[in-house]
Amino acid sequence: MTEDAVVDGPEAHLELLTIGAFAARARLSPKALRLYDRLGLLAPAHVDEATGYRYYRAGQVERARLVAMLRQLDMPLARIAEVVGAGDGPAAAGLLGAYWADVEARVAGQRTLAEYLRGRLSGRSSEMYGKFTVETVEVPAQVVISEKRHTLADELPTWIGASLGRLEEAARECGGVAGVPYVAYHAEVSMESDGPAEACVPVADEAAARAWAEGRGRAWETAVRVEPARRLAYTRITKAQVAYPQILAAFEAVEEWVAARGLTVTGPCRELYFADWEASGSGDPVCDVAFPVS
Repeated sequence: MTEDAVVDGPEAHLELLTIGAFAARARLSPKALRLYDRLGLLAPAHVDEATGYRYYRAGQVERARLVAMLRQLDMPLARIAEVVGAGDGPAAAGLLGAYWADVEARVAGQRTLAEYLRGRLSGRSSEMYGKFTVETVEVPAQVVISEKRHTLADELPTWIGASLGRLEEAARECGGVAGVPYVAYHAEVSMESDGPAEACVPVADEAAARAWAEGRGRAWETAVRVEPARRLAYTRITKAQVAYPQILAAFEAVEEWVAARGLTVTGPCRELYFADWEASGSGDPVCDVAFPVS
C-alpha cells in the first residue's frame, strides 16, 4: 500500500483525498505538497498515525494553487504565509499589492544599475559624464552640527531625511541654520560597504552648538566642529538623479573633471541639499554633488 492509495476505513466518511488524488486536482506534484506541509503553508487535513499517509480535503485545492502561484512570484515564505492567512478579500489583495510594489521598485533600481553598468562596460563613460556641468565655488568656514552613521545604500535615503530633519530642528537652539545642509561620505557607501556617512548642518552660534552637543551626549553620534573654508568642485543634479545608482555617474563626472585639471581632493565627497525635497518634482534641481579641492 502506498501514500497514494484510495482512502478506505474510518477516514472515508470525511471525504478526504489521498495526496495523489489531491495533487492531480491541484495540478501540483506530491513532492510540492510535502514541501508546503514542511514549510507550514498547507497542512494535510489528516495524517494517518499508523502509516504517516497524508490526506486532504477538496476545499484545500484553491489554497494549494494560490501557494504555488505566489511561489512563482518569488515571494518569501513568510509573506506567502501572511497572504494565505489573510484569506480571500481586500486584506490579502493589499498584502500582495504591497509585495509587488516592492518588487517593481527593486527591478526599477536594478534596471537603472544595469543601464549604468552597460554605459561603463561599453566605453560610454565620457558620454555619460558629458551630461554633467562641473563648476567650483568658494565656501567660507562654517560651524556644523552633525550625526554620523554606518549605513548601506538602501538605508541611506531614509537616514538622510531623518538625520537632517533632526539637525535642522536642533539648529534652532544654535542660532539657526547658517548654510546648506549636506552629507559627507568618509568611506564608500554601497550595497556592500557601509561608510560611515555624516549628516551636517551649518549653524550660526558655535557656543550654543557645543552646549547642544554636550546635552545630547552620545545620542545619534552627534558632534560639533568648525569646517575650514573650502573650494568645492561640484555638479548640480535633479531629484531623479539623486537615486542610487544614477548619482554614481555624477560623482564620477566630478572626479574626472578634477583629475583632468590636476586638482587635489582635500576632503570627503559630499551631497549638498539646497531645495525642499518634498515640494520638488523629479526634474527639479535639489542637490550638488561635490568634492573639496585645492
